[in-house]
Amino acid sequence: QVQLVESGGGLVEPGGSLRLSCAASGSGFSLNVMGWYRQAPGKERELVAAITKSDTTTYADSVKGRFTISMDNGKNTAYLQMNNLKFEDTAVYQCFGYSDLIPASWGQGTQVTVSS
Repeated sequence: QVQLVESGGGLVEPGGSLRLSCAASGSGFSLNVMGWYRQAPGKERELVAAITKSDTTTYADSVKGRFTISMDNGKNTAYLQMNNLKFEDTAVYQCFGYSDLIPASWGQGTQVTVSS
């Protein structure tokens, strides 16, 4: 089965940057869609960003212009570059990936904390 391992979270000051990675294990397949959800204490889970194999992207309004998602199809790996981070970006970020032949898989989650 496909497993996703994500990394890159941590503590950063407002205005700083972090880069999240989400890598799928195995070979001989290609994920059609990858992305990240996030959930902060007391708030609903939201889709942060997603990208398709054809490089179509979508972003939450709150992060558009600050975050950029990309995908390396050959490596089944996605990246989320997060710039100009704000206090409200603090959350647990969890990546996902799927295709028409591969059921959705989820990463273990990584904490992003923006604090001064």
